[in-house]
Amino acid sequence: MSTLKNKVQLIGNVGNTPEINTLDNSKKVARLSLATNDYYRNQKGESVKDTQWHNLVAWNRKAELIENYVPKGKEIAIEGKLISRSYEDKEGNTKYITEILVHEIQLLGNK
Repeated sequence: MSTLKNKVQLIGNVGNTPEINTLDNSKKVARLSLATNDYYRNQKGESVKDTQWHNLVAWNRKAELIENYVPKGKEIAIEGKLISRSYEDKEGNTKYITEILVHEIQLLGNK
């Protein structure tokens, strides 16, 4: 049951070309966005598509997999956990970010 405390599973399409960085200690990190779509009917009976955007972060082997096989538009399934962090911008304002730290990734679709 402890694995259910902070677990996210998503299937969606990559919204941007993944940004890959190699750090000083030779570790790789990938940052990318993922779009998930939900469909429903509004009060008028019209079909509505609701798109949610998620920021993903992947390290090392998962980052290499993303670098080599995950272009913009690719459909993927991920499992990970939510992480939140904050930082100060150049003007001294505190910014808050919520991201998904990718533990598992599966490539889907044909793109």
